[in-house]
Amino acid sequence: MEHSNFSTNDQIDVIQALAGSTEDTPVLMLNINRYTEKAGFPNGDLYKSYMQAIEYSVGNVGGSILWRRPISASVVGDLTGFNEVLGVWYPSHQSFVDLPKADGAKIMFSHRKTCVEVAHILAMPDSQPPSFT
Repeated sequence: MEHSNFSTNDQIDVIQALAGSTEDTPVLMLNINRYTEKAGFPNGDLYKSYMQAIEYSVGNVGGSILWRRPISASVVGDLTGFNEVLGVWYPSHQSFVDLPKADGAKIMFSHRKTCVEVAHILAMPDSQPPSFT
């Protein structure tokens, strides 16, 4: 499994095609992260600043972090050493595409560069808006 922190052009093209189509739907992004030692997961100041920046920026495109959970073990596949899974909901693929231009995104991506050693992000259609009750 290739480890990366950046999307390929092909991956970006798929999301952008959905964002510009009549098939654009809400989307749940499943983030599987391995953090740098410098991030100090889960209690480090840098990690906490990164989480605050994500919440702020994602909120500015209409999305929200539904949940964050630490990873205790990799049971199938080679995800050993990964620290956390985040479920991040967006009202559309377009809102995800708009994230880099959102208020606070520059700070968020700066923290991401420092905090995240390796990330895998999976896009899943989510036709039901999240329930906050």
